[in-house]
Amino acid sequence: MARITRKELKSDKFALEVEHTVTFFEEHQQEIIRYGIVGAVGLALIFGYVIYARHQHTAREEALTQAVQVQQAQVGPSTPNGGLTFPTQQAKDEASARAFSQVISQYSGSDEAEVARYYLGAVAADQGKLAEAEKDFQEAAQKGDANYSSLAKLSLAQIYLADGRTAQAESTLRDLMAHPTLFVSKDQATIALARVLIVTHKVDEARNLIGPLRNTPGSVGEVALQLYGELPPK
Repeated sequence: MARITRKELKSDKFALEVEHTVTFFEEHQQEIIRYGIVGAVGLALIFGYVIYARHQHTAREEALTQAVQVQQAQVGPSTPNGGLTFPTQQAKDEASARAFSQVISQYSGSDEAEVARYYLGAVAADQGKLAEAEKDFQEAAQKGDANYSSLAKLSLAQIYLADGRTAQAESTLRDLMAHPTLFVSKDQATIALARVLIVTHKVDEARNLIGPLRNTPGSVGEVALQLYGELPPK
């Protein structure tokens, strides 16, 4: 069987949506006639919008994917496989910011736009532009889906900690512990909170939080074990 490219697959999916709508009108011809021309136009607009909205969702996903590819590109000389590269980190950051900003501008209000908003905040944070990053993360936290909202909150907590706003950092992380997501688990939020508690000299609570995590399989257990070893003795 010949391999179908992603572009061809998306075109086929769009064609299937059109075919589905045509079939609907064929199967409901008598009802359309019964409700008259106005009703038929209304139905056409409704189902036309369904096709358009689904096609737009595909376009939004593609635009976001392309922006993420820019953000994940290598810095340095061109690669033998012809992958995207940038001569400097600054050039890459600028291109990434433009790509994510374009997704936000073109598809404002969509889930993809809020994901792009999170990535835009990450780019700003990497550049040390914490005020800009905080603004982007706050919007992503408020408007994004649960998963990216939790990532944005985790990033906000780091900014709060770096800026000396430890109470905000602690509050944000406690909320993440109470409302874990696929992207930020309760254990991850717990470790992040323990780091804040250590900075604020709440060592006993930090010890109580990370102690049980030391035997957790994987990276969570490794980080917990290392962090626990760095705590001052009782």
